[in-house]
Amino acid sequence: MTFSEFKNSISKIENFEVLGEKAHLQMSPKFRALELNKLDIAARNPKEAGVMALFYPNAFNETCLILILRKTYKGVHSAQIGFPGGRKEKIDRDLEETALRETYEEVGVKPEEIEVKKKLTKIYIPPSNFWVQPFLGIAHYTPNFKKQESEVEEILEVKLSDFLAEESLIEETLSTSYAKNVNVPAFNLNNQIVWGATGMMLNEVKALLKEML
Repeated sequence: MTFSEFKNSISKIENFEVLGEKAHLQMSPKFRALELNKLDIAARNPKEAGVMALFYPNAFNETCLILILRKTYKGVHSAQIGFPGGRKEKIDRDLEETALRETYEEVGVKPEEIEVKKKLTKIYIPPSNFWVQPFLGIAHYTPNFKKQESEVEEILEVKLSDFLAEESLIEETLSTSYAKNVNVPAFNLNNQIVWGATGMMLNEVKALLKEML
């Protein structure tokens, strides 16, 4: 799909209800649901973060989505695929501003180059104790990406057609710091396995786009 076609279709997104936990649960590992049922999230005093699902035209006017591979470090999200975004800071007026600021810091797309189209459903991430608020935005022109060397290992440009393809949905056996050899639903995008909270948020984005496109 050309970006011009995508942009025309996405203009209707404000009229669509977010799909929330239903879309999240379709990509949720079984152990996650069990864990959340046991948690008193408010008592854990979670931090807040904002992330951006950013669509844009590549050099061939194909619609693409940006994801990032995080650096390897001593932390629960080491070497994982995610959206550009991060923790809310005192300078941020709200989580939308957080997502825009962090997107600029991590991949070099300026806030004024992004049109935020939709606030999606927030999601709680137990290992890092964050409430994450995703947003869907578009850049009208091909961005000049520049990765943040200290945090981003690689920038992944995923074609919309690959993202929406049913064969991108898989099951994978993984081990994490808190679960060993578990089967999880995931996306296979650019030969990278995307699961967990990012996979859950991606599924809401995918379901919304399927309704519109």
